[in-house]
Amino acid sequence: METTAMALMERIFQTVFPLVAIVGVGFFYARARHTDMGIANRINIDVFCPALIFSVMSAKSFDLPTYSTLAIGALIIVLGSGLLLWPLCRILKVHPKTFLPPMMFNNSGNLGIPLLVLAFGEAALPAAVVLFLVENLLHFTVGIYLLDHRTNPFNVLRMPMIIATIAGLCFSTFNWTLPEVVQIPIDMLGQIAIPLMLFALGVRMTSVDFSNWRLGVWGAIMAPASGLVIALSLQPILQLEPLQFGYLLMFGALPPAVLNYMMAERYNQEPQQVASIVLLGNMGSLLIIPLVLAFALQFG
Repeated sequence: METTAMALMERIFQTVFPLVAIVGVGFFYARARHTDMGIANRINIDVFCPALIFSVMSAKSFDLPTYSTLAIGALIIVLGSGLLLWPLCRILKVHPKTFLPPMMFNNSGNLGIPLLVLAFGEAALPAAVVLFLVENLLHFTVGIYLLDHRTNPFNVLRMPMIIATIAGLCFSTFNWTLPEVVQIPIDMLGQIAIPLMLFALGVRMTSVDFSNWRLGVWGAIMAPASGLVIALSLQPILQLEPLQFGYLLMFGALPPAVLNYMMAERYNQEPQQVASIVLLGNMGSLLIIPLVLAFALQFG
């Protein structure tokens, strides 16, 4: 029993430490030198992430129906978290447009993809990408609509990540292949995405604003709590295989996405409060993720 516990602790450490290390490098580098990640983040969203998505989606081993139920579970967690926590906005005396998006749209990119890959191995990468795409697609449609009802949800079809997804699925479905001389640079560009996401998260954490710390603490607790409650409630209905249930649990436990702050700033929706929710939520995940991971690894 003691040996099993030690092995579990070692696996959790091996999963979490690389993430914390890269985030830490970004944090301390940005503390030492002024670091503007705007251009790097834009390139990551427009080039590196689409390359990663295409690389995974176009692989012959990727079978979309395998992850369809998992995608449904992720969709319900995102939308259900907003519905579940809507009444809390009145208690906290915060506008729903400020509080609910960070509760719904989690850090499935910067943290979710590397977390699942490190915890469950490279075989988890397709599932991690599917979860990321579900969350991202909802964020750029439902999320933007929550902040501005005049937005056109079909604009999402012009996003490089969505174009890469469609192209990748076409290649996978019709068994098309690119010449190796083209596929290799695409794969290499995709490999940049994950460490750059983590580094950017560390840089962003240097701007933590503690002036709204109470709301931030509420967010740090309620974001993973709502996701986990919904994930556990869904399993008797969805009947996911154990490994995919582990993925869904980790997805439900993820903290708010940094993109929530950028959206709040763009639409002038109390960005400082959103910044506190997002950044304190990501700091709180250092405590929550290992606990949930210890439970989720039982299904791995």
